[in-house]
This record gives sequence, structure tokens and C-alpha cells, in this order.
Amino acid sequence: MRRAREIVPLLRERAEAAEDARMLIRENEQLLHETGLFRFHQPKAFGGMELPFVAVVDIPAELARGCPSTAWNVGNVACHHWILGYYDPATQREVWDANPDALIASSIALAAGRGRKCEGGFIVNGRWPFSSAVDNSEWNMLAVTVYGDDGKTAIDWRLCLVPKSDYEIIDTWYAMGMAATGSKDIAVTECFVPERRALALALCRGGLDHPGAALNTGPLFRLPIVAASSHPLAPAALGAAEGAYELFLGAVGRRLGTYTGARVADFQAVQIKVARARCLIDSARDLLRRSAIELEAIAERDAVPDLATKLRFRAHSAFAVSQAREAVEVLRRAGPLHPRPAPAPPARCAGHQPALFLQLRHRRGGLRPACARRQLRQPDHVNRHAPSI
Repeated sequence: MRRAREIVPLLRERAEAAEDARMLIRENEQLLHETGLFRFHQPKAFGGMELPFVAVVDIPAELARGCPSTAWNVGNVACHHWILGYYDPATQREVWDANPDALIASSIALAAGRGRKCEGGFIVNGRWPFSSAVDNSEWNMLAVTVYGDDGKTAIDWRLCLVPKSDYEIIDTWYAMGMAATGSKDIAVTECFVPERRALALALCRGGLDHPGAALNTGPLFRLPIVAASSHPLAPAALGAAEGAYELFLGAVGRRLGTYTGARVADFQAVQIKVARARCLIDSARDLLRRSAIELEAIAERDAVPDLATKLRFRAHSAFAVSQAREAVEVLRRAGPLHPRPAPAPPARCAGHQPALFLQLRHRRGGLRPACARRQLRQPDHVNRHAPSI
């Protein structure tokens, strides 16, 4: 956390350049490699920190105070070090023996990829959206629905690890907010993926049934992947709200009313909005941290959370993002503090929030609708082919 905290001012200074570049800029990538902040969930067997799961909330949230896009990429890419620990040990060695700092992007839209079984693995085709940090990554984890011989019946769901040489990057990422995530499209055509590089999601619902358990047996690698997959993404919104709050306080303390000359910080209406924003941010942080800690506590007992618990924790992530977004909106309504042409940092944070919300909604069919549909026992039309979490 100290290392993350120390680089926040530099990330904030580079934030506008990063947004203009529409990707994780190389200077930030190098800085994150030097501080080791991509590897906090990498298995210890390969030199990683293998920190408790809650680190995926705390570290990206801290970084997002400076640059929400960079923090999004850290949460995203770092969690792929964690997920790679579920793969066959030979695949882990293939990646990390060559480069222990190798970055891995992903797109987890199961409906976007189609696969068919073949000798020794799968043939995969598809075009996937939202592959964050793809320009910086050597590998990509692509979600694939495997169909039977009729080409219509879904029989399996795999997370296919594909080297950069096997996929095309399509530059579609022109966004108002979160531009520096570089979340471009990915396409593959008739790509062969060996069995050991195609992780069966059905084996990753909690416990040690996955092939990586031959090497990694700690609590971090007993978590249900899909149920926990929202936690690496939501903290960017939390940190963006925290950054906006800090910058707002710094600006409002110096501001005088245009017509009265009175200190804006003394206005009761402003104080009420600041208090509300603070409570929303604190509540969002508590929801994310508590569910992350509880997930790992269940794994430490060598237990698997039931479906209702998994859905509750995913709902916590979605609601935390909503609270963070509301906090920034509350601050924005408190009044413009930087009347100048270029977006000021608080305005940039406000611009990120809708983009964060939309990205989270569309990841694997979204964070919010699946929970509601299952709890209310409504038909799941969007995720009808998705495996249980």
C-alpha cells in the first residue's frame, strides 16, 4: 500500500497524457513493474506476493486516486496473475518461466467466442470487446462457449489463454471516460488452443478441483473465479470517487463566493453534500472490503460459498460502484470549482464514472441483472449459455 500511495501524485500528473494516448502508457507500465504492483496476486511459486484477496480492492482503489484508468488496468491485469494460478502447471511455467512480469489481458464475454472440440484441444473463433491493456499484454484470456457437433448446443465453457501472435487487436476504443484503459476488441480465426491452455470454468466454482491446485493450494486459489471476478474491477470507481473528494476539498477550501466573497466551505449546503459524498465512499469501500474478506475466509475453511452468497457478494460490487458514482455526482452538484477550458481532475473523475459503470454492466453479461434475475427466479435470457458461478 505504501508503494501504491507513493506513486499516486505521478499517476495524477500523467492522467491527461494517458487519456490522450487511449492506453496504459509505457511510463506507467514501467512504473508499475518497478513497484511490483502487477504481481500482488501472482503465486509465490513464481515469485509473486500472493497477498490476501482484499488486496485487489485496496491497491487499485489507492491507485485510482491518481488515475482511474491505470487503476482499472492494474486490477484487471493483476487478477489474471491470480487466475493463471488455476491453469495447468505446465501452462503457468510456459508463461512465467519466460517472463515472470508477463501481462495478460482478457475478454470474458462468453457469448463472443465459439469453440469446438478437436484432438488435443479446441478450435476457437470470435471477436471479443473490452480487452483492457491489450496493447501492453503478451497473452489474452478469452472466454469461449464450446458447442457440440450440431453447432447449436453449448456443452462447455472455457477460458482460453492465447498468445499475442494468435489474435488481432482492433482499435475500437474511443471513449469519453476511461480512455486510458485501452479496452479494444480482439479477434481470432480458427485458432487452436491446447487443452492445458483452456481452463474449464466448471472446475473453478470454489475449492481445489482445478488443474492449478497441483501447484497452488492457498486460500486465494480456492475462490470461485466468476463469483469473485467483479472485485478487481469495482475499486477503480471507488478510488476515482476518493480522488475527486480529495481534490474537491482542496479546491473548496480556497474558493470565495463570486458575489458575496464568503468562504464556500462555510456554506451549509456545500457541507451537507461533502458529508454525503464521504459517507457514500466509506460505505462503498466497506462493502467491497467486507465481501472480499468474507470470500477468502470461506476458502480458508476449505468451504465453497453457496449460490446466494456468491450473488450477494457480486451485488455488493455493483452497489459499491453505484455509490461511488453517486458520490462524484454529489460533489459535482456542489458547484464547479475549476472554470477553465481543460478538464480539471475532479471533472475527469466524474467523466470516468459513467464509463466504469457501463464497463462493469457489460462484463460477462453484467454485474447487476444476473443477480436480480436469479433472486427473483426470472428467466435469464442474456446469460442462458453461461455456467453457474
